[in-house]
Amino acid sequence: MEVKTSLLDNMIGVGDMVLLEPLNEDSFIENLRKRFDHNEIYTYIGSVVISMNPYRSLPIFTPEKVEEYLPGLDEAYRSLRDQDKDQCILITGESGAGKTEASKLVMSYVAAVCGKGQEVNKVKEQLLQSNPVLEAFGNAKTVRNDNSSRFGKYMDIEFDFKGDPLGGVISNYLLEKSRVCKQPRGERNFHIFYQLLSGASGDTLMSDRLFLSVLSQNAMQIVGFMEDEVQLVLELVAAVLKLGNIEFKPESRVNGFDESRVKDKNDLKEMCELLGIEQSVLERAFSYRTVEAKMEKVSTTLNVAQAYYARDALAKNLYSRLFSWLVTRINESIKAQAKTRHKVMGVLDIYGFEIFEDNSFEQFIINYCNEKLQQIFIELTLREEQEEYVREGIEWTNIEYFNNAIICDLIENNQNGILAMLDEECLRPGTVTDDTFLDKLNTICAEHQHFESRLSKNSKFLTDHSLPHSCFRIQHYAGKVLYRVEGFVDKNNDLLYRDLSQAMYKATHSLMRQLFPEGNPAKVNLKRPLTAGTVLCIKPNDKKAAHIFTDSLVCHQVRYLGLMENVRVRRAGYAFRQPYEPCLERYKMLCKQTWPHWRGPARDGVEVLLTDCSVPAEEFAYGRSKIFIRNPRTLFTLEERRRACLEDLATLIQKIYRGWKCRTHFLLLKKSQVVVAAWYRRYAQQKKYEKIKSATLVMQSFTRGWKARKILRQLKYEKRCKEAVTTIAAYWHGTQARMELRRLKTEARNKHAVSVIWAYWQGTKARRELRCLKEEARRKHAVAVIWAYWRGLQVRREYRKFFRANAGKKIYCFIIQRIMQKYFLGLKTTVPSMSPIDNTWSAQPYSFLEGAHTELRRIFHLWRCKKHRGQFTEEKKAVYEEKLEASEIFKNKKALYPSSVSQPFKGDYLEIHKNPKYQKLNSAVEEKVLLADVVNKINRANGKGSPRLFLLTKNNFVLADQKTGQVKASVPLPDLTSVSVSTQSDGFFALKLKEGSASAAKGDFLLNSEHLIEIITKLHRTWTTAADKDQINIDISDEFLVQFKQDKVCVKFIQGGPKNGTSAACKRKNNRLLEVSVPSSP
Repeated sequence: MEVKTSLLDNMIGVGDMVLLEPLNEDSFIENLRKRFDHNEIYTYIGSVVISMNPYRSLPIFTPEKVEEYLPGLDEAYRSLRDQDKDQCILITGESGAGKTEASKLVMSYVAAVCGKGQEVNKVKEQLLQSNPVLEAFGNAKTVRNDNSSRFGKYMDIEFDFKGDPLGGVISNYLLEKSRVCKQPRGERNFHIFYQLLSGASGDTLMSDRLFLSVLSQNAMQIVGFMEDEVQLVLELVAAVLKLGNIEFKPESRVNGFDESRVKDKNDLKEMCELLGIEQSVLERAFSYRTVEAKMEKVSTTLNVAQAYYARDALAKNLYSRLFSWLVTRINESIKAQAKTRHKVMGVLDIYGFEIFEDNSFEQFIINYCNEKLQQIFIELTLREEQEEYVREGIEWTNIEYFNNAIICDLIENNQNGILAMLDEECLRPGTVTDDTFLDKLNTICAEHQHFESRLSKNSKFLTDHSLPHSCFRIQHYAGKVLYRVEGFVDKNNDLLYRDLSQAMYKATHSLMRQLFPEGNPAKVNLKRPLTAGTVLCIKPNDKKAAHIFTDSLVCHQVRYLGLMENVRVRRAGYAFRQPYEPCLERYKMLCKQTWPHWRGPARDGVEVLLTDCSVPAEEFAYGRSKIFIRNPRTLFTLEERRRACLEDLATLIQKIYRGWKCRTHFLLLKKSQVVVAAWYRRYAQQKKYEKIKSATLVMQSFTRGWKARKILRQLKYEKRCKEAVTTIAAYWHGTQARMELRRLKTEARNKHAVSVIWAYWQGTKARRELRCLKEEARRKHAVAVIWAYWRGLQVRREYRKFFRANAGKKIYCFIIQRIMQKYFLGLKTTVPSMSPIDNTWSAQPYSFLEGAHTELRRIFHLWRCKKHRGQFTEEKKAVYEEKLEASEIFKNKKALYPSSVSQPFKGDYLEIHKNPKYQKLNSAVEEKVLLADVVNKINRANGKGSPRLFLLTKNNFVLADQKTGQVKASVPLPDLTSVSVSTQSDGFFALKLKEGSASAAKGDFLLNSEHLIEIITKLHRTWTTAADKDQINIDISDEFLVQFKQDKVCVKFIQGGPKNGTSAACKRKNNRLLEVSVPSSP
């Protein structure tokens, strides 16, 4: 049977403080120091673990060493697996004492001792990787700890009957969400913000795609987060960051009240784009607050301080709800899938006790939680110790111990507790401030021995200058803590204005409706497992450095954790206890009667063992299932004797092993000799058998050859006889066949002659009969014809009178039908061509066909128009639509329009995609080019034009240098307000820009082009489609104003004489006038 390693084996110092001799505070601290110096960071008080933070990585954290260094966890796991008892591991200590790392070690232990398999490994990996995700969102750097948990976590790890993990459930408590908006000096915000900023560059942070550090991103994927879910979470984290950039400025109203406004709307715009919220909705929520009173809604303005409060409240609530959603999402991934009953091991990791220079509401809640946890620890350890003596039947006198329930009652009492009075003050009508809350505490809690305030009725604190007027002090189990009352009421209210909640609910971001639902969230009830183990974490120094052990700091923690009292309670009864079976298994070699096997009950064996070892009766006691040893020296004596016996047993085992090894070697040689002899005898017999077999085969072959030759001779004689008989029979059958053939030929010639004669006779007879039938048929036809003529004559005579009465009407109808038939047949040859512009049509032959003639002409025209339209391609349709739009804009308004009708709209006159000269310009313009042409940009100074490349895209028009292709100006179409042209045949046009826009910094553009009609038509068509608004304003006038930088210049068009040439010319008259001379139309 395998024997487990004991704490006493190769022990440095004393592994279990119950066995420490002598027991005092100095020896206790010295034992901790000695073990700490030798990297032994775990020490026990019975089942309670004392963990010293080494501030460095040790080899004991590998999976192979976890079970060796954590027998307490091993005992809890085996109790859960073998005894079907739910377990709970409570981890407590100051901030920075290593509680978070201790909880990770529990998870590593579970991964090390559980079974293997694809599904089990997946569950273990998900449970392990849930820690980095929660640490990224819930941990932060403080002055005492670089990775301080700023939330409480309780994880239920669920196991099956084999002890393999099936999944888990995580519950979070009291996230320190105020850290999102404000951090104490020397501390940082939650890790996730820094990981987000370090995971991507500045350009990436401004894009739609956000990145996280590789470690956290891999952990989220292993836990079960999809890639789009990770992106949604990072968008909300980025929104919280951008929310902190929003600032407000005051703005006075007519009624004298101040109103807050967002200082820089770009920050607000970026956040709204991330969350999918309309900018105006969120801006109003930061400036107004809606209050309902008696079924009426009243909207009040917010000043700058209230706006900042609303911003911070939104940031805290958004991050807090996102963290709760993360925990829920992780639970969905790691929850157990099986519906059977599960065993549970709970691990509680919560804030450490905190004492800062400035302690506020957050430290008050954290220290209250640690106060409750200390109370549970005292009750569980002392009660379990004393109940075990009663359960085992050991005589025991109950020991009284200090109960910190009086401190818990001071905080949580439903009537006079601090939390109850804080809630009551928040709900009280009227003016409620932190000072009124402190006044109430001074009135009700003044006489409490653990409450101190300078303004209370207790006069002993009136002269205490270390206690400010706006503070109160509570004497916790870990020492006195001074709390500043400022902010208690606001943080307890944690008010989020309804307007902000409604604005968040309207967001299109897929997570926002889950984070801000309508109605109250469901509450979750949790149960405490039946059995609890405790890990007490101690920090050796305040410098967060390795190899430093500060006696005063460790002594302070030992005192307020009550470790000395715990050891004394353990030793007041019995210092060591162990079940009978392991005790007998460990020390059975000390007695000849129990070695090597004891056949009776384990308790009887232990009694025989202790009697044989002459252990005094007052040094031990027998329980129902355990042996209890009072003095540690008795145990040390047994260990020394056991060590001596083990040396003798080792010598005996070596002797037996050497003898067994020699006998085994001899038996192997003997067995080998027998095998060799057997193989040789087999080989000799095999050779003899092969010789006899070869001789037998030769004799058999000779005998078979003689018999075969004899049979062959007999078969050849029989074959010759059969061939002779066959030849004679063949000659006879041939003679008979030839005689029969001659007889058949004679009979055939006679039959053929008879057939020919009969055929000639039948033919002659048939021809005679045919002539008779034809004669008779001619006679019958003649009779039928004569009868038909006779009947016709009789019918005509009978119906002649009826025909004369209706003859006119029938003739008329016949004539009309004949005329219409002739008319329609005539249309077939006289129908005009298929061209829609052909207006010819055949003349109307008769007046009564006037309506039909006109309707047919209309129907035919519609039909050929439809056929003509069906031949159009999409490009041709677009050209005709542009021509039609140009007609609507310029027809009868611009003298240049008639000459442009016959010219097709080409669009790209420069062939910008094919011409290598414009390759640089083509790469600079990302959108599709709708029009590319050379225009002249008119200079205000002299009225002369400079050639420019004019490019029109879907959203912009671009002016570029003709020689270099460099972009001179790029104007978005929404910045264009109107276009001005003259009524004459010139190509001048002005593009007027929106005042105040970035594009209008240098003023409007005055351009000249040969394709003015096409440019303005495409510009009008593109602007209307891109802006999705009304049509652009096109001003057609011979005199209009153009804005050049800060001045407005009038452009005037006049009719010039022949000396002006064939093209229009622009000339500057003065600083305010440009005159364009247009040649007269011929």
